[in-house]
Amino acid sequence: MNKHVKVFSGSSITANRLGQLLNLIEVPFLIKDNKEAGRVAGFATLGDSVDIFIYESDVKKAEETIHNFKVEINEEE
Repeated sequence: MNKHVKVFSGSSITANRLGQLLNLIEVPFLIKDNKEAGRVAGFATLGDSVDIFIYESDVKKAEETIHNFKVEINEEE
């Protein structure tokens, strides 16, 4: 069974951009929107509110794309 691994946390705008890049290399992903989930449940969250998860087996395939994306948004050097 494949395990999901969190590869990014950030705003919905940046998470959606990474999702587009993962689609280009055909890596399936899940977006967990903590802020929206909290709003629906009746409580608020602070900080980075959107997480992206991919299968552990796809980490190697997505590694370069994720690194380049983080460099682009100045989260990594």
